[in-house]
Amino acid sequence: QVQLVESGGGLVQAGGSLRLSCAASGRPSSMYAMGWFRQAPGKERLFVAAISRSGGSTSYADSVKGRFTISRDNAKNTVYLQMNSLKPEETAVYYCPADFAPGYTTVVVTPQAYDYWGQGTQVTVSS
Repeated sequence: QVQLVESGGGLVQAGGSLRLSCAASGRPSSMYAMGWFRQAPGKERLFVAAISRSGGSTSYADSVKGRFTISRDNAKNTVYLQMNSLKPEETAVYYCPADFAPGYTTVVVTPQAYDYWGQGTQVTVSS
């Protein structure tokens, strides 16, 4: 089992940047494909980005391509999401999930496939 703790959220003005972190404990994060999802109040949880166990494969939602970057440091058991040019409509709780032992280069984009979820971190983008 793995525990996931997100951090780095906060209040930022439109056009600003934030870097989210997701720290994994319990098992080496290298055993998991990981991702980022977000959920606004009253809305469904949406895919943002995903990264393979190796870090060599990534996937992004079309809405964030070119502005967000997902990365991981398996030595630190941490996954990151660098978010630039943030928009007010991206205000949401951001969640970091982990999928145990898929293929080493597999990226996972569907929430149902993930085994573990963190508690989330709030990102608020003001206009």
